[in-house]
Amino acid sequence: MPADGFFEWQVTGQGKVPYRILLKNEELFTFAGLWDEWADKGTGEVLHTFTIITTEANDVVRPIHDRMPVILSPEAEELWLDEHEPQEDLLALLRPYKGEEMKAYPVSPLVNSPLNNVLEILNSL
Repeated sequence: MPADGFFEWQVTGQGKVPYRILLKNEELFTFAGLWDEWADKGTGEVLHTFTIITTEANDVVRPIHDRMPVILSPEAEELWLDEHEPQEDLLALLRPYKGEEMKAYPVSPLVNSPLNNVLEILNSL
């Protein structure tokens, strides 16, 4: 799953504070995910499902939240998509991304509603 960042909420005494988390170089990256296609036994409807895999938080994310999505390095992307890759090798990819290559900053609470699909969400507070 390609992305340029993700959001997490830090619990504080004044409520939850949203943060945008991204690479320091602000380039695109990919999340490790799993997808499946299956038929609902009750309706016969074909469903397409997807999940992003999480892992423990790195040093950047840990003050905000206890987990984070698995971010794949460019080298790991090919391994992740290789259906012949041994399961042990794939499981080894499910670790926190290097904190020294990431940054985080608080963003507007506008992010709390999907109705607010505006660039102002990305502005630092």
